[in-house]
Amino acid sequence: MTTNKSYPGTYEGVHQVLDYLLGPDGCPWDKKQTHESLADMFLEECYELIEAIEEGDTGKIVEELGDVLFHVLFQLKLGEDGGKFRRDEVMGTLVDKLVRRHPHVFDNKWVPDAEGAIANWDAVKRQERAESGASILDGVPKNMPALAYAQSIQSRAERAGFDWDDFQGVLDKVAEELSEIEGAGSDKEREEELGDLLFSVVNAARWLGIEAEASLRGTNRRFYGRFVIMERLSRERGVSFDSLSMDEKEQLWREAKAMTPDEGNGG
Repeated sequence: MTTNKSYPGTYEGVHQVLDYLLGPDGCPWDKKQTHESLADMFLEECYELIEAIEEGDTGKIVEELGDVLFHVLFQLKLGEDGGKFRRDEVMGTLVDKLVRRHPHVFDNKWVPDAEGAIANWDAVKRQERAESGASILDGVPKNMPALAYAQSIQSRAERAGFDWDDFQGVLDKVAEELSEIEGAGSDKEREEELGDLLFSVVNAARWLGIEAEASLRGTNRRFYGRFVIMERLSRERGVSFDSLSMDEKEQLWREAKAMTPDEGNGG
């Protein structure tokens, strides 16, 4: 790893680079940015970090962590320069929240395991919401990916005691929603019933201890990888993929699947 001689490879070094970028001799593009203009790019960087983590690529994790950190510091800088908040306000709010929501660590309310720690955390959050009059579902960002949002609000509802008695009830609900799609009489009804089906499938994932969003990303990666192999095999054999019959494409799919055994047996 090389470090720029003008700026140390430290937290403070990143601040120094950012200060220069936004200074008189800095970057015109950077100086035009706002909290709002950076939001989508920040989200994209977070997704790229998640992808690097799921791929287990240490080099990419290092790079993407840096990109995410830069966006955090950029947002802090914009807030400070605009007089909206101070850096110590952000850090102080975080410190207060961490201490308040870890009574088993900082307030002698001992718990024996991670489940007890989560229970303590949830109890503090419920108290905070009760004092503010907020719903237990408030605080989950509504612009999260829909599968992840569904699982988050389901988990909160479950912790409030609103849940099925057993997994069979969850599976029965999935089957019920599937049959309701078949009986829907309009496009609007089919759209609503499909949403209900997806919501029920996410609930099944939650009961199985599976993150629905991560599960679907895994399936997407497998499909992408195998489809690319199908296209490559077609080129190598001198045939146009588009011209193949569905049976021939299905044969290519089986070949591609056999070439990616490490991706599991799904799909």
